[in-house]
Amino acid sequence: MNLEIFDKTKQKMDEQDLKLVKNLLDFASQKLGLTDDTEMSVTFMNNDEIQQINRQYRGLNKPTDVISFAIEEDPDEEDVINFDDELMKEIPRNLGDIFVSIDKVHEQALDLGHSNQRELGFLVVHGFLHLNGYDHMRPTDEDEMFSLQREILDDYGLIR
Repeated sequence: MNLEIFDKTKQKMDEQDLKLVKNLLDFASQKLGLTDDTEMSVTFMNNDEIQQINRQYRGLNKPTDVISFAIEEDPDEEDVINFDDELMKEIPRNLGDIFVSIDKVHEQALDLGHSNQRELGFLVVHGFLHLNGYDHMRPTDEDEMFSLQREILDDYGLIR
């Protein structure tokens, strides 16, 4: 997995947490059978920045914990570029971008009574699954996504 991590937080992320995110996303990508050249990014920020993104793109003027922007999600037919199969093998797949509020990680970990690392892992995997086409709008989709999310976290060792 080619992962770009951006730290826009005021307090700067702990190196162990950054390593956790990288290793967890590598683990999750292997679980889903993604190729090694798959690309994505994760940006960590504070509540004020994620509130701006939430307002601009979702029309909700409040901070949220995680927002995902999938590149492959519902493209307009006019915007689709079709490459031949040989060229497609040479181009890495870019999943998109995840934005995580570190303030929400701390708040929710405290509220739920588990570690910051568990909450951080939960939010990153949740966003990652959205980038891979999983959703929780319908009960059957929710069951599938949340079961896979729990399986990834448990198998990695981030048990509640």
